[in-house]
This record gives sequence, structure tokens and C-alpha cells, in this order.
Amino acid sequence: MLWANDEWLMLDKVVSGHYLRGVATRTGGSGRMSAEQRRASVLAAAVVEFAHGGLTGTSTESIAERAGISQPYLFRLYPTKKALFLAVIEDTFRRTATHFERAAGELTGEAALDAMKESYQELLADPTYLLNQLQAYSGCYDPDVQVTTRAGFHRLWDTVSRVTGLPIDEIRLFFAYGMLFNIIAAMDLAVLDEQWAQLICLAAPPGSAASVLRPDAPSPDLPGPGALEPHTT
Repeated sequence: MLWANDEWLMLDKVVSGHYLRGVATRTGGSGRMSAEQRRASVLAAAVVEFAHGGLTGTSTESIAERAGISQPYLFRLYPTKKALFLAVIEDTFRRTATHFERAAGELTGEAALDAMKESYQELLADPTYLLNQLQAYSGCYDPDVQVTTRAGFHRLWDTVSRVTGLPIDEIRLFFAYGMLFNIIAAMDLAVLDEQWAQLICLAAPPGSAASVLRPDAPSPDLPGPGALEPHTT
């Protein structure tokens, strides 16, 4: 999915607001930020930069520049680039778990699961969220990234299971559709006016997160077995 420069600039403000909300108040008007607040600022910058380049393609120089600090000071807050990348992964999964719990509220069972499904579209509306989730999975060639990603996914699984109390098969299906939504959003399939893409989008349950991707999408007639021709280039 391609994003215009002005869209990324607007997104930067949204992302910064997510991580830095309340920082100005906590500084007491002095204009000086504590180390904790600086870490939040660096994390907000890293979320945007790592979304673009991942672990190997992102420089700490670009993160420091976006955060408005020097590179040496960045390493006082995070000892290595990988440590900062791991912090972004942890935050991505923590953000998801917290979002799901808030969406469910006091609900349990199918009602809680439905609330989580509908709320996922809010997360997918932020491309840095989706991209960093995908960067976490694709970065699992690195043992440290793999361990952190596993831990984050484990926490997310436990959260959904605990809040809903549903059988494991239903939890597994929930996560399977979640990964399908990620793929649909990453490739922007909902705006592709081709039958194969629309059939994939139609595989998502009614009222789920996929509906936000193209709520006005037509419903093509489902073809019989073997009706779709192989895609040729």
C-alpha cells in the first residue's frame, strides 16, 4: 500500500499524540522533559521509522533526528538499535491487548469477541501499527526478535482467552481471521476491483474488521469450483 507524503505527515502527528499524550502537562510548563518522557518521544519516532525500514533498514540517526535529539543521547536511553526495535514490538502487542480489553469492557463470551473484532478496524486504520506488526513477524530470523514477538503474541492470546472465556477453537479462528485482515489491509485488496481479491475480502465474517476496508464493496456472485482462471502476467 502506497501512502503520499502528506498522509505520512498527518500520521506522524497522530502517532506522536498516541505516545506523547500528556507529556506537556507533566513537564509543568518548564519545557524540559524527564528521561522517561524522552524515552516516550524516542519510541514514538521509532514507531514511524521502523514501520518504514524494519530492523535492518532503519538507522538510529533517522530516529534521533525525528525525535529531535542527538544520536549519542538516543543510546543513553536505548543501548542498541535492536533494543529500541524490541521496545516497539512490545508496545505493538501491548497496545493490541489493551485495545481489545477496553473494547470488550464488561462483556464476555461471543459478545466480547465481537467487540474485539469490530475494534480491530481502529488499529488497522493506523498503517504504522500494521507495518510494525508485520515487521515483528518478518524479523523473527533474529533470535531476540523471535523471543519478543512470541512473548507479545502469547500475551495477546492469553488476553483474548481470559476475557472471552471461549473454547480454544473459537480463539484460534479469531486469530486466523485477524491474520487474514492484516493481509487484506497490507495489500489493500478491498480497493482492487478483481474477482479473486473481492472473494478473499468476502471470506471475512459480516461486521468484522474487514468491513471497514471497503464497506461499499459489491458482492460478486461466488463462482463454482474451478471457475476462476489462473492469474497470468
